[in-house]
Amino acid sequence: MLNRFTPSLAAALMAATPALAQDTEIQFALDWRFEGPSAPYFLAIDNGHFAAEGLSVEVTAGEGSLDAIPKVASGAFPMGFADINSLIRFLDQNPGAPVTAVMMVYDSPPFAIVGRVSQGISGIEDLEGSILGAPPPDGAWAQFPILAAVNDIDVSTITVEPVGFPTREPMLAEGNVDSVTGFNFSSYLSLSRLGVPEEDITTIMFSDHGVALYGNAVIANTDFAAANPEAVTGALRAIAQGWSDAIADPAAGAAAVLERNPAGDLELETRRLQLAIEGNVLTDYVMENGMGNIDPDRMATALEQLRLTYEFQSEPDMSLYFTDAYLPEAEVLMIAPQ
Repeated sequence: MLNRFTPSLAAALMAATPALAQDTEIQFALDWRFEGPSAPYFLAIDNGHFAAEGLSVEVTAGEGSLDAIPKVASGAFPMGFADINSLIRFLDQNPGAPVTAVMMVYDSPPFAIVGRVSQGISGIEDLEGSILGAPPPDGAWAQFPILAAVNDIDVSTITVEPVGFPTREPMLAEGNVDSVTGFNFSSYLSLSRLGVPEEDITTIMFSDHGVALYGNAVIANTDFAAANPEAVTGALRAIAQGWSDAIADPAAGAAAVLERNPAGDLELETRRLQLAIEGNVLTDYVMENGMGNIDPDRMATALEQLRLTYEFQSEPDMSLYFTDAYLPEAEVLMIAPQ
């Protein structure tokens, strides 16, 4: 079981961690734009956590997990951040590709259905007979069949309205659909900023309704990791400390994001980061076991559920998708909420 640390121990931990003899450069590929949930990686830079590990890290924005995964697999980026379900499909379609997850971050995936109480959506039981807006490439929509199957939802009663990402929340705000598929820390905020009162917004998290899938993880090129194990472990330790900093002070985390994305909004990105921390990172499992690892039994269930949405070419093998070999023994820790 992994331990936890508090901010008061972070400085001592850094002081006790020997820097590598020579700086190792790491290009780190994010899955998306510079928004609130990317704050920990920037805090790990700004607060010296990467430097304390002898690492020089450059974080690059992405265009989705399907962008980050091949970047890391090709070796162009030694490490990155991506949805593990997308990684599982990628490895099934590209056997032997040198990429795997090395640290779980979103213990609960962000997949959600966001609806409006005034449109009749107060809970999952209200989806039957409703109009659901779903962008065809949306990650939550891709996993919706799992949610429907484990909750015995009669999907034939649901009218699915294909929508674009830019029009998804506006259509819900205008009442053209009753709910939409999306991410808990994105669709909720977008709807609120369109003037929909928060008390009129319902967030149905897939993870609260029997979906065992994991979310985003730190991924690594396996060739790079094998050649530089200390660097990978050091990077994971620094990232954990970055998350500790973000949890202790979300506003400071959002400010670090805005230094790289001046067009952003401090209040919005602070709230987005808080939603990710509360809904995706600080789960009951993480609070009990620490951040970074997975539960093998849950992963086995997740792989079985993925069969409902994806036809595997080869028998799934969880050892191909995640390894704890590079996790620090005691320092991949998570603090309690402030």
